[in-house]
Amino acid sequence: MAEDARACYVYGVVTGDRTDEAVKDLPAVGDPEAPVTLVRHRGQAAVVSEVPVGKPLGTPEDLRSHAKVLDSLAEQGPPVLPFRFGTVVRDTAAVTDELLAEGHDDFARGLDRLRGRSQLTVRARYEQDAVLREVVTEQPEARRLREELRGLPEEEGYEQRIQLGRLVLDTIDAKRSVDALELDRRLGPYALASVSQEAASAEGLANASFLVEDAKRQAFEEAAEELAEHWHGRVRLRLIGPLAPYDFVADATIEGPEGKEGDE
Repeated sequence: MAEDARACYVYGVVTGDRTDEAVKDLPAVGDPEAPVTLVRHRGQAAVVSEVPVGKPLGTPEDLRSHAKVLDSLAEQGPPVLPFRFGTVVRDTAAVTDELLAEGHDDFARGLDRLRGRSQLTVRARYEQDAVLREVVTEQPEARRLREELRGLPEEEGYEQRIQLGRLVLDTIDAKRSVDALELDRRLGPYALASVSQEAASAEGLANASFLVEDAKRQAFEEAAEELAEHWHGRVRLRLIGPLAPYDFVADATIEGPEGKEGDE
């Protein structure tokens, strides 16, 4: 294979009414100099760019570029069906003749289902000092162990330190469950669907994504602001979006255009 051989990287599928300006100057995966373009077929368009065949993909810059292209399209308004990172096909002919031709009906259902909707993601993390104060206040055993350990050298009190650490983690886990329900209770009514991921760190509370109709986005954002104020000094809340609907694209392509995501 020639050293300069190129393939076609696919970011996702959009409706055919997108203009070429929609992807102009967006960063490309694998080759920052490659233009991001649209390959059109029967009222749909695949978002693509050329990548060198022999170059491995997966650098942090590649991941950022993939997300930047899709999130930029989502922010513009019309629906976008994001593909998994690393989707590569032979060339643009394969994009039209295989990808778009064979997937046309599924893509059409997905795009229709996501029209006027976008993903908003909430990342919540505990303020460590504040939540530890809560644990000590609420747990007499934690106060007792803390007092026993006060002033002891680092090499002493090993069992008490283990016991205290477990108590703190268990208490925070219980708080996390309650607070995650509170987050969903306050924000869920403004969303069509939600997906939560487990916290990746001891300070993490939740990473929750919501599929929100454009008409309810302002109400959702206001509810998030109210929750952030309610938890001020205790939890840091970060609202990200609108994003491409990464967490809802599977349901969008499988289910029909009517009804609420996640309903049976």
